[in-house]
Amino acid sequence: MSATAAPTPLARPLWQGRAWVLVGIVLSAFTLRTAVTSLTPLLDALGREFAFGSTMTGVFGMVPTAAFALFGVATPALAHRIGLERAALLAMAVAALGLLARGFVGDTGQLLAANAIALAGMGIGNVVLPPLVKRYFGDRVGTVSTAYITVLQLGTILPALAAVPLAQASGWRVSLASWSLVAVAAALPWLAVLWMEARGRSAQARELANTHDHAVAIGDEAPELSVPAAPVARGKVWRSPVAWGMTLMFGMTSLITYSMFTWLPKLLVEAGGSAALGGSMVALFSTLGMISALCMPMLAVRIANPFPIVLACVLAYLGGFAGLLLAPMHGTFLWVGLIGLGPSTFPLALTLINLRTRTPGGSAALSGFMQGLGYTISCLGPLAFGWLHELSHGWVWPFAMLGACLLVLIVGGRLACKPRYLEDTW
Repeated sequence: MSATAAPTPLARPLWQGRAWVLVGIVLSAFTLRTAVTSLTPLLDALGREFAFGSTMTGVFGMVPTAAFALFGVATPALAHRIGLERAALLAMAVAALGLLARGFVGDTGQLLAANAIALAGMGIGNVVLPPLVKRYFGDRVGTVSTAYITVLQLGTILPALAAVPLAQASGWRVSLASWSLVAVAAALPWLAVLWMEARGRSAQARELANTHDHAVAIGDEAPELSVPAAPVARGKVWRSPVAWGMTLMFGMTSLITYSMFTWLPKLLVEAGGSAALGGSMVALFSTLGMISALCMPMLAVRIANPFPIVLACVLAYLGGFAGLLLAPMHGTFLWVGLIGLGPSTFPLALTLINLRTRTPGGSAALSGFMQGLGYTISCLGPLAFGWLHELSHGWVWPFAMLGACLLVLIVGGRLACKPRYLEDTW
């Protein structure tokens, strides 16, 4: 069924009555990847410290997507029970606890557990930020989405750059634990938001009590103390083609991204490049995400059906894959640059969470379904890519797998980008 346009809230000053929420969203976004990229540059040194090998390194690489998947599924029910703001505070508190604990571990199991705790908090944060944008900034979805997705990208890049210098200066324990300070800072605005809400409810209760006392004193019937809330949108999110389209687009984008994070350095080394080249190309791949984070949300809110953007991303992927497969050491920057533009469907998906829902409840349900199932799918990417490489002793089959994923991404993108709402289709 075709959906009529949801009413657009009147725009008001960005900071008016919601400054603490904006600060909380931005600081929380920065925190959401710190457990991942502050650890991976140190895994080689930690492997020597705790005597684990490449298999356990692969496990550390899988834990982020597994945690994001698990808590993507669980968070909507949690947010419905305790509220989005309390869920955001819980996310940052759990993340801070896990990040801090990493600095005190004594063996591989403890490190794995501490990192999993941190990632649990970040998995909750992944899901609650989009509906918080929907609730507080429905009039500024493009602007605030651009801000928090850009900061999320910064939180991916900067810990990776700082991890080794911090470890060299102060030791790996300080390097790992220091990011807990960012999570603590991100928790403080949510405490302020909850305190202001509690104070507002207390003032409202006193005002209603005074009104009631006055009415009784003059012998009139007291007015109603509350107005019934509008019915909460309820439905089965998995029945909606919007949800499945978003999940396929997000899942395929994440699968390709994590495959490249894991295997791009090895591909270039086997082609004759240096380890330093592999590292710098991963950095280039990550940094190009900043471009799409800055541009994509503002484009998405201005285009009724952004499916042509999805097709452009697929073409960029195909050009980069072909270049890396046929001539990896000739035009390497170009091939990696094209692949780095391909994941523009990631910020597009995060923005569409709010553009394809009518309510914060719908946004939370879609966010949890998309990220929970999408990250589950993406767990398979690095493993399947590596298995096909080992089986074939080459890169044709792994890239053929990614090519098949692009076909799925096109189907998902078509379903996700069609102008309609989750609540009308679930």
